[in-house]
Amino acid sequence: MLSEKEYQKFLLERLEKDNGYVIRKASDFDRYFAVDREMLFKFLEDTQHETMEYLRKIYKSDLEETIVSFINAETTKTRGSLLDVLKHGIEISNQKLELMYTKPATTFNPDLTRKYGQNIFSAMEEVWASDKERIDVVIFLNGLAIIAFELKCNAAGQSYQDAIYQFRTDRSPKTRLFMFKAGTLVNFAMDLEEVYMTTKLAGDATFFLPFNMGNGEGVTAGAGNPAFEDKYSVSYMWEDILTKDTILDLISKFIFVETKEKVDDKTGKIKRSENLIFPRYHQLDVIRKVLADVRENRTAQNYLIQHSAGSGKTNSIAWLAHRLTSLHDEENKIIFDNIIIVTDRVVVDRQLQKAIMGMEHKAGLIRVMDDKCNSADLAIALNGNTKIIATTIQKFPYIVDSVKDLKNKSFAVIIDEAHSSTAGKDMAAVTMSLGSGDQTESDVEDMISSEIKRNGKQANVSIFAFTATPKPTTIQLFGRLNTHGQREAFHVYSMKQAIEEGFILDVLQNYTEYSTFYQLNKEIEDDPRCKTNAAKRQIARFIELHDTNIAQRVEVIVEHFRTTVMQELGGQAKAMVITASRQGAVKYRQAFEEYITKKGYDGIHALVAFSGKVKLPDDDKEYTEASINGFPEDRLTKEFDTDNYQVLLVANKYQTGFDQPKLCAMYVLKKLRGVNAVQTLSRLNRICAPYDKKTFVLDFVNTYEDIKAAFAPYYTTTLLANSVTPNAIYDLEATIDAYALFDPADIEAANDILYSQKVTGKQKQRLTFFLQKSKKLLEHYEYETQRQAVADMRGFVRYYEFLLQVSSFEDTDLHKKYNFISYLLAYINIKHPGGGFNLDGKIKASQFVQKKGEEHVSSDLVAKPVMKLPTAEHFGLSEDKEKRLSEIIDEINSKTGKNYDNDVVVKAMLQIRDILMKSDKLKTSAKNNTQQDFEFSYFDDIDDALIEGLSQNQDFFSMLLSNDEMKHQVMGIFSDEIYKSLRESV
Repeated sequence: MLSEKEYQKFLLERLEKDNGYVIRKASDFDRYFAVDREMLFKFLEDTQHETMEYLRKIYKSDLEETIVSFINAETTKTRGSLLDVLKHGIEISNQKLELMYTKPATTFNPDLTRKYGQNIFSAMEEVWASDKERIDVVIFLNGLAIIAFELKCNAAGQSYQDAIYQFRTDRSPKTRLFMFKAGTLVNFAMDLEEVYMTTKLAGDATFFLPFNMGNGEGVTAGAGNPAFEDKYSVSYMWEDILTKDTILDLISKFIFVETKEKVDDKTGKIKRSENLIFPRYHQLDVIRKVLADVRENRTAQNYLIQHSAGSGKTNSIAWLAHRLTSLHDEENKIIFDNIIIVTDRVVVDRQLQKAIMGMEHKAGLIRVMDDKCNSADLAIALNGNTKIIATTIQKFPYIVDSVKDLKNKSFAVIIDEAHSSTAGKDMAAVTMSLGSGDQTESDVEDMISSEIKRNGKQANVSIFAFTATPKPTTIQLFGRLNTHGQREAFHVYSMKQAIEEGFILDVLQNYTEYSTFYQLNKEIEDDPRCKTNAAKRQIARFIELHDTNIAQRVEVIVEHFRTTVMQELGGQAKAMVITASRQGAVKYRQAFEEYITKKGYDGIHALVAFSGKVKLPDDDKEYTEASINGFPEDRLTKEFDTDNYQVLLVANKYQTGFDQPKLCAMYVLKKLRGVNAVQTLSRLNRICAPYDKKTFVLDFVNTYEDIKAAFAPYYTTTLLANSVTPNAIYDLEATIDAYALFDPADIEAANDILYSQKVTGKQKQRLTFFLQKSKKLLEHYEYETQRQAVADMRGFVRYYEFLLQVSSFEDTDLHKKYNFISYLLAYINIKHPGGGFNLDGKIKASQFVQKKGEEHVSSDLVAKPVMKLPTAEHFGLSEDKEKRLSEIIDEINSKTGKNYDNDVVVKAMLQIRDILMKSDKLKTSAKNNTQQDFEFSYFDDIDDALIEGLSQNQDFFSMLLSNDEMKHQVMGIFSDEIYKSLRESV
């Protein structure tokens, strides 16, 4: 087993033999200037001999001291740094001296290539940085100290944590070797298994980041490094990171000084802080892998980057944009003319702007399309010499009308949070704007064909999509096929790894369920009939906005916040309340202020966030976010960050993209599903240094199991199991054709109008006439058939739009039909016969109880990475069975009394149905009997199915086994469907 001393020797041996380092004696180190003078002047003489001779005539024997002193002065001045000196050199007596040579972007200049090879890398061990500080290993570039290592051996009972402790307690930030910006660029604490890094020593406050590869792949990916049989887990450090090419790449292309400015709320003064940014391993890895793939494939591929919150995505995007601007292929040809960064935020993210502008660039290289820019500015930037353009998805579609002659240009489109920026027509606008198509066609057929092609993968466009939570459609659009035939991201930094490395928090810890119980009663004597689903929705909304329910929940929320949350983060903790509607947000805010006033609580105040204007029942007043809060909407995030407000009540706002590290608690009053659940709860996951932040979730609506299921696909890597089948669209076409709503001649004529250069008023009237004809044909059907037809047409439109984006599918006639149906759907409006039913004043609720359920203190999340695309199958609507109002009330009271979650009940029923569908006995019965006779054997088989499925849902299935009436009522719903399906299958 290695000792620490042997580890040092081993590292130096690898650097010398494998990487061509010069091993130097510790006595060669000049501690006062953090330099190896001999190596510095060897580099200068070898690469810039004439300049050195010129300067020697001026400074004679003082030249060496002059240069060393000048370098020291430049690196230690307020705005100076070692990084700046390395990248730009120094100027003495109007003579430029380069202190390193970067790798040329092309091979056109052999002299630069030769000088790049003359960079000198050296290393020393046991280096005395001061009389009291001895460093294990120091690495030099051209004589300048750039990296320090503290090494520990696990076999000796020590680890990287001991090395971190050593840096924090025994290494002074004032020592020349460790001076911020002037000393080493990065310091590594490394044992045989893991590596941590810091760029700024600050005593006990020194912040270390992991610099590990990640352990495992796919669903097992997490923190740390893999174990190898034939080498150490950290061997990537000397095999890759400490190679000459990588270090020079890091210095010239990655490391930068980040400047932050913060206004003091009390004094109004601007506080400026600086950080030296060194990429984390996954950031370096993704940029290098993407560049290598692009260099080989040019614009032929798209790239899905699945990076969790806490991955440092803003810097990753900025690094990628900069590297792509100068990327050349093997023939020295530039690959991209423009790099376009598209974000889904209404205003280009300020942090992203600063990262792009803060990295070194030439004047005019970058243009940010902020709120003051219009579509014409965007077009000018694209047609001009601007290399990097940052814009919003809202602005981007305008390019369609203004950008011309782009077919000879190539584009890299970097999408921030691809799951929302790629929605529907926004994404089509991106690909259509940049397509290499020609606008000269006069024939409708050619125009449609061209439009279809533009919507697909363009030969001159590569898309780089960053998201933490890719939807199936996003994976289909941008993912790559793996060896198992599944689509997956090009690069993954998982939520699991981010949590294990401490960059984000596990929000499923400290998760508490609350259930709301209540009694519903009729307020009227008659027993009207209403639609089940519509009535349930009205009742749910009635309960949600009931004053007693709101008052009870507000009491739970406020008291939990006061007693459990408020003292977190040194008393700065904040909370978010997720309401189900805008009316709910207003009423909860009113109840919140009323409760804290009644109780006389100080130090708790709430803000509200919702869009538009809201009116409450029996209240003529019009409420807006600004009128309630007392300041404009654009000030909300800043005001909420102050000590004046602790709670933010939201309705469909700030549930994605809102970064407030002080958020410790979330109170959920709304049903959350899938990616929406992940994004909403992830508002809590930001760490808040220097505090040890804890998170709390109180959920009044969802179950812990449901939320875990929502997180599972995104915990490690997300895989797409199925793919789009173009032929399936014809099945959908056949389904809608069966309704006979369209005349083929009308579709042809309508498309001629749609693709006219200028549509006249008379043509618009004619188009309306065609739509009216189809609408009248639809209205001949019964209400339920009308609804089904509309659902089928919408399914056709959705699937067809997606098909265009992810494949090279082309069918001109089908596209004409798609155009016509799209307009028809916008034109028609199905109304229920009789005008529907209103429950206002017909029911009342009483006996509200908020019951605390199970507390989940630790998360046991398991990754379930496989997702599926939406299919083109025909989905029949479940009949809107009409029930008497009293039956609906009994149904809901029964559910809440027994606490069966609606989703759980539905899942259980579907499980029974699936078991019954596999019954050979039922297949035979369906084949040989009428439906009425079939039902005898059907209900005989139900008990067997319930027993078979008992382990899947014991509570609910046991109840059905012991209750024949309930069993027949529940399972009778499926008898017709199962009978017809089984007859078709045989």
